[in-house]
This record gives sequence, C-alpha cells and structure tokens, in this order.
Amino acid sequence: MFELVAKVVFAYLLGTAMGGTIVGRLRGGVDLRAQGSGNLGATNALRTQGRGFGLAVLAIDVGKGVLAATVVPALPWPLPDPLVFGRDSLPYACGAAAALGHVYPAWFGFRGGKGAATLTGIFAALLPAALPWMLLAFALVLVLTGYVGLGTVTAAIIALLWATCFAPDGLFSAPGAFTLSMALLVVFTHRGNLARVWQGRESRFERAMIFRRWLGP
Repeated sequence: MFELVAKVVFAYLLGTAMGGTIVGRLRGGVDLRAQGSGNLGATNALRTQGRGFGLAVLAIDVGKGVLAATVVPALPWPLPDPLVFGRDSLPYACGAAAALGHVYPAWFGFRGGKGAATLTGIFAALLPAALPWMLLAFALVLVLTGYVGLGTVTAAIIALLWATCFAPDGLFSAPGAFTLSMALLVVFTHRGNLARVWQGRESRFERAMIFRRWLGP
C-alpha cells in the first residue's frame, strides 16, 4: 500500500513539471498563463510563441508521461509491501496521476494544461497499439476542421473504443478503466472548446487545414 501511494504521489509530482513553465523560464521568463488562452500546454505555446517553443513544450510534456508510466512504477521498493491490486495495474495508476498532475498542478494554482501531450506519452508507453488510431483520428479532424480541441476529444473517444474492443476484459480491466477515466478527463478539460465549436466561436488552426488550401476558397 505504501509503495502504491508513494509512486502515485511521485508520478503526480512529475506531472506537475510543466513544459510550458520550464521552456518559458529558459526563454527569459515567458509566462504562457498571461498569453493566448492562458494554458500552459503545447497548443497555446505553439500559437503564441512559435514552432520551436511549442515543440520543446510538447517534448517535455510527452516525455514526462512516458517516464511516469514506465520508470516510476519500476523504481525499487526496499520494503515488503503488497499492493492493493495487481502489479500490472501500477503503471496505469501512475500514468493517471501524472495526467492529473499536468492538468491540476498544485504549484500553479491547479491551473495547468489540458493533458493531451502527457496522455500521448502515457499511451505510447502503455497502449502503443491504440496510439496510431488515436493520432490518425486527431490528424483527420484537425486537417478537416482546424479544431485542435475537437481532434483531441475524438482521439480520446477512439482510445475508449479501442480499449472496449481489444483490451483484455474490455473496460473491466486496468487498461479499460484507465482509458475510460482519461477519456472523461479529456472531455472535461476540453468542455469549453466543445461549447465554442457548437456555438461557432472556436478558433481554428488554419495552417493545419491542408485540404482547404489544396481545394482553394
């Protein structure tokens, strides 16, 4: 039990290491919370600071997801301490904690990113078979509509469908429960984006809409 708590807390703290804050300090004190949407994630970084800044933020946020799901659960634990559930479930618990740390970082007033990049790293580490379908769904929605948030929510729904169909025991398994909870988190963090899409007020990522550029006005 103590191993579970310690590693989940460590994964949460790792999740609170915000790429937007780290890169912002390295770039002379850029504060993403005071720019654009005020979000610390890679999308706001890309829109307000450019490609290099955004990619650096993305790399950090994806990387910490990978570390939380792989390195943290494997850290040695010196004391005999049986887990409250199977050891195979520990990476999913740590991954979920890291995602929550990214979305709700205690050091930044529980105001972080929306979790997409960190979850990408976690899925890459734990459910790599689902990731290509998620990325394909995201890319299709993005190039067709220009809506980043809508693409992210679509990718989360695809992950949920994948877990339902292909995970052992479907949703009644560690991968299934993890995917369901993270899909709900993504929908919740993007609820404002979805509302603006419905109202026709959501900003589009125009440069990603390659079909519109090919077909013309």
